[in-house]
Amino acid sequence: MKRIYMAIAAVMVAGASFAQTDSTKRVADTTTNRVDTVRVGNFIIIKKRRDNAGEKTTTNVSIEKKPYKPSKISTNWWIFDLGFANVNDKTNYAGTEAQSFLRSVGPGGKPGKDDLKLRSAKSSNVNIWVVMQRINLIKGYVNLKYGLGLEMFNFRYENSIRYNKAPNYIYRDSINFTKNKLYAGYATVPFMLNLNTSPGRKKGLSVSAGVSAGYLVGSHTKEVSAERGKQKTKGDIGLEKFKLAYIGELGIGPIRLFGSYSRTKLHENGLEQYPYSLGIRFSNW
Repeated sequence: MKRIYMAIAAVMVAGASFAQTDSTKRVADTTTNRVDTVRVGNFIIIKKRRDNAGEKTTTNVSIEKKPYKPSKISTNWWIFDLGFANVNDKTNYAGTEAQSFLRSVGPGGKPGKDDLKLRSAKSSNVNIWVVMQRINLIKGYVNLKYGLGLEMFNFRYENSIRYNKAPNYIYRDSINFTKNKLYAGYATVPFMLNLNTSPGRKKGLSVSAGVSAGYLVGSHTKEVSAERGKQKTKGDIGLEKFKLAYIGELGIGPIRLFGSYSRTKLHENGLEQYPYSLGIRFSNW
């Protein structure tokens, strides 16, 4: 009987010792703060557990910002420009060439410098760039931009001058025009070096400068008067076929401005007029 009591006592001591050991382990577990992190794409999910203080499990979701990696080539379709146009007139109106190109026909008399002045507020430059590409040269900060498009200039004259075909010359008409316009359209390829202070973002400053080469694909004049109605002269009216120009672009945040200055004359002979333009550009970059 004594041996039975001793065996029962030994079992009870062992059970007490096991229970004490298990209780200590649970306390250790509850005092441990567990943090689980899960990544899903650009999202980071952080789950924290603090059961010992009676706090509920918390879950935080944040977005991981990965460093911007510019693509080697970016393409932009259908860029649209809207601006004002004018000419820098360097013509020597007393010279032989100008005197030959400006003629006296009928009672209107020979036109002079004042007759060739433009209405600045109504002279416009509209460009449609079918495609523009950007090649990354230095981590998106330095890029090369080039494209293909159509430049369209509408020069509105103050006075009633007219263009004659075959031979080409300009004369002053004897009636007053309510509208007198010269149109010139060029298929143009621009090349620009671009500096961008904030690659991958629309904020910041972007500056581009370069040259463009164009070929005359269409030209005409249009005069409107009470006496004759609307009249057009199409075809070769003496404009220079090729155009080389300095071009530039300024981007301030999402706003884009453009400018151009032609290094070739508007007319083949007689007049030294160099077109320029300034306006706003509607573009993604």
